[in-house]
Amino acid sequence: MHIDAHYPKCFVYYLILGSWLLSCLLHFEYFHLSRSSFAAPRSAALIVLPIAPDASFLPTPTVEAYNRQRSTSSSVVASPSQSSSQPWCEGRYVFMLDVPSRFDMLRDCVAGSPLFDDMWSWCAITVNAGLGPKIGPVAGNGSDGDTDIIPSTGWYSTDQYSLEVIFHNWMRRYECLTDDQTAATAVYVPYYPALELHQHLCGFNTTVRDGPSEAFLRWLSSQPTWAALGGRDHFMVAAKTTWMFRREPGGRDEGCGNNFLGQPEARNITVLTYESNIWAPRDIAVPYPSYFHPSSAGEVVAWQARARRGRCGMVDCSHGLEGSITCRSPRKLVSLFTSARFCLQPRGDSFARRSSIDSVMAGCIPVFFHRPSTLKAQYRWHEPEPGRTNSDDRRYYVLIDSNDVLEGRVDIEEELSRYTDDEVTAMREEVIKMIPRFLYKDPRVRFEGDMRDAFDIIIDEMIARMRRIKNGEQLIWKGDGEDRDEDLIASDS
Repeated sequence: MHIDAHYPKCFVYYLILGSWLLSCLLHFEYFHLSRSSFAAPRSAALIVLPIAPDASFLPTPTVEAYNRQRSTSSSVVASPSQSSSQPWCEGRYVFMLDVPSRFDMLRDCVAGSPLFDDMWSWCAITVNAGLGPKIGPVAGNGSDGDTDIIPSTGWYSTDQYSLEVIFHNWMRRYECLTDDQTAATAVYVPYYPALELHQHLCGFNTTVRDGPSEAFLRWLSSQPTWAALGGRDHFMVAAKTTWMFRREPGGRDEGCGNNFLGQPEARNITVLTYESNIWAPRDIAVPYPSYFHPSSAGEVVAWQARARRGRCGMVDCSHGLEGSITCRSPRKLVSLFTSARFCLQPRGDSFARRSSIDSVMAGCIPVFFHRPSTLKAQYRWHEPEPGRTNSDDRRYYVLIDSNDVLEGRVDIEEELSRYTDDEVTAMREEVIKMIPRFLYKDPRVRFEGDMRDAFDIIIDEMIARMRRIKNGEQLIWKGDGEDRDEDLIASDS
C-alpha cells in the first residue's frame, strides 16, 4: 500500500526530513547551544528566549517566605489542627523541609541583582513560577511558520529543565502541607539538583561536579526528619534524566554529570527524574513540562478539540544556529506536531525525550524505536488510563525495532502507511485522552474544574508509596534488566 493512499504528500516530507532532524536538534540542544557555557555561570543559560514584557517573577520560593504568606492566608495550607475541617488531608500531609540558603540555587535571583537583570541567566527560569514567558498572539500572517494554532491563554515558553521550580511552587500551594513532621506521610525536599549540576555539567573535575550535592546530602541526612526511616519517606525532583546523576565513581574528569543518585543517602530518597533507570527501585520518571499550563478544565477541553483537527506543514531546521533557534520556537513546534499523524521519537543520548510529551500534547501518535523509550516503560504513574484494568488493548503508539530500520529490513514510511484512516483516528483519540495526565497546571492559581493533571497524579502516587514504605514494604523492581515487557513492570506500580 502506498503512503499516498492515506497521507498527504507534505506529511511524507515532514516524516522523512522534519522529524529526524528535529528530534536530533531537540535532544542535543544542550550540546548545540550550551556546550560553550560551562566556564561561567552567566553563560550557563537554561532559557534562550527573551523575557516577555508582561512576565512576572517570583522570589526564591523559600519555606520562610512561604510561612509568612501562609500566616496571612489560611486557605492555602492545611495543618494537623485543621484536619477536622479538612478530612481529605488525613494521611496526606506533607512536610516541606527548610533548605539552607547556601543550597538555594536561586538565592541571587532578587530584583536588582546582576543575575536577575541578565535575561540569559538561570534566574530567567523563575519567570511565571517556572512556566517561562507567556506565548503571546501570533505576529504576521503565519507564512514563517508562526501559526495561530496556540490559544491566547495557558501557553508558555517553558524550559525543559524547569520542573524543579514549577513543582516547588506547586507544593507551596499544596493544601495538605504541615508544620508537624510527625504527622506527615511524606517529606518534600525543595532542592534543585539539576540546576546545581548545570553550572558544571561537563568540563570540570569530579570534585567540582560531586562536591555540592555531597555536601547537601550530608546536611540532609543530619536532619531530624531523616532519623525515623533513613530518608525513605523523603522525595524530590531532579529535572534531568537519571543518567546525568549516575556518573561512575572514579570516572575521568573529562566526563559529564555527577554521582548524586549513586550516593548512599540518595539511594533511600524517591527521586523524580525525566527519565528513570527502569531497573532501580526508587528512581521514578515524571513527564517533562510541556508548553501547556492551563488554569481551567475548560482550557484543556478546548485544546483537545483543537488537537483533533487535521493540518499539514513543515518547519525548516536546516540553517545552522538560526534553524536550530527556529525549531525551538514553541509555536512552530506545536504547529508542526499538530500537523502530523505520526511523530518519530528516536532515542538520543538516552531513551526518553521531551518531544514525546510534546507529541502527546499535540495529539500526534508517537513512533518509538526502543521499548524503554515508550511512555508505558517510563511513565508508569501517568501512562495508565484510570479505571481501565487492561492497558494492553490501548493502541496509541507505534514501536519499530531500530535494528530493523538500520539494517534495511523495515521501511518507516511503508510501515506507517499500513495504518488505515480509522486506525489512525482511534490511536490519536487515545493520545488526546492522555493530555490531562501529562500536563502541569498553572501552579499560581486555583484550578477551575475537576481534572487530575501530572501534579495530582504525582502526589497521589507518592503518598500511596510512602504509606507502603511506612508499613514496612520493600519496594523493588522485578526482572533481570533485559529489554522485555515483564522486565519493565514494577512491583510498586
